[in-house]
Order: sequence, then C-alpha cells, then structure tokens
Amino acid sequence: QTIMNPASITKILTLLVAAEHITDWDQTFTMHIGITDYCFVNDCSVVGYELDEVIPVRELLYGCILSSGADACLALAEMIAGSHEGFVELMNDKAHRLGLENTHFVNPNGLDAPGHYSTARDMAVLAAYAMENPIFAKTVSTKTVKVGDRILRNHNKLLWRVDGADGVKTGFTKKAGRCLVSAAQRDGITLICVSLSA
Repeated sequence: QTIMNPASITKILTLLVAAEHITDWDQTFTMHIGITDYCFVNDCSVVGYELDEVIPVRELLYGCILSSGADACLALAEMIAGSHEGFVELMNDKAHRLGLENTHFVNPNGLDAPGHYSTARDMAVLAAYAMENPIFAKTVSTKTVKVGDRILRNHNKLLWRVDGADGVKTGFTKKAGRCLVSAAQRDGITLICVSLSA
C-alpha cells in the first residue's frame, strides 16, 4: 500500500466518472483558450484540439485514453461538472465509495501535484471495477480510431503484443516514472496488473 504518483493512470477514474455521468451522447464541447493555455503552460500530453473546435463527447473519451490528452480530460470535466474542481470532487467521491482508502486526486489528467496520489492495490481495484462498464471497456480496448480528421492510436502496446489484452492505461511523468495498469482475458479469467514507478 505504498502511496505513489499515478501520472496518467489517473485517467482511468476520469473516464469511468465520465462514462457514468454522461447522459446526452450527442453533446459537444467547444474548445476554449483556458484549456489550451493550461496544457501549454504545463507541457501536457494533448490530442491537439484547436481553439473553438467543436468536439463530440465520444471523441473526447477516446482522446482522454488513446492520446492521453489532458485537453480531452479537462473538456470532459467541464462538460460534466462545470469545472475541473467540481469534476475532481466526483472523482474522489467515487474513489471513496469504491473503498480506495489510499487514493486522492486533485486534477483529472494526472499531473504531479501535492495531494494527488494512489497505490497499486487501489488502482487494481479501480480498474477491475471500471472494466465492468461497457463504455469504459470499449474505449480502453480500442487500438486505433478515426475521429473527425484525426487517427488516434492507443499508447498501450500490450493491446498488440499480448494475447487477450484489452486495457487499460499507460502513464508517465518524471516524478511518477512509467506507470501501467494492464488487463487481459484468457480462458475465462481476467487478470489486472499494476506497475508504478517503473
């Protein structure tokens, strides 16, 4: 139960909360300068949405996971909760209800920050629960997808290299190291594996 920086595997909870809260799947989000400036200043991974680009919610889900885009995560947060802070409250409430006693997030995109932490066990419990959600499972198992004029490719190389692999999420910051929550199904068994600070 060592507390560590989770980097972009934070987006597992971001996607799960989004999948559970979105009710209008025809909803769109218009990209604004607040998000693009935040991503530029913090040197985030991004999908690369342009200012005033109108993005369908389904594209944001893929952008959050396949491209690990902070711009997609922040857009989902604003769309669902009205603000990043409000969305993080939803994330931490979900973590509490799942019994993740050593997890607390302060942003939806995984940048290192005081008070942003988790453990391998908590992330495994979260991933096992999340994979039961069909929208979540479909998104994290997608290798490539064409959204608008973009082709997004999943950073999780296990989807190509391991028989039965169907998720979940990669992550990296200099402080967190390389992180990976992986999942595979074989012979009727699903295995979740978490690697932090590799």
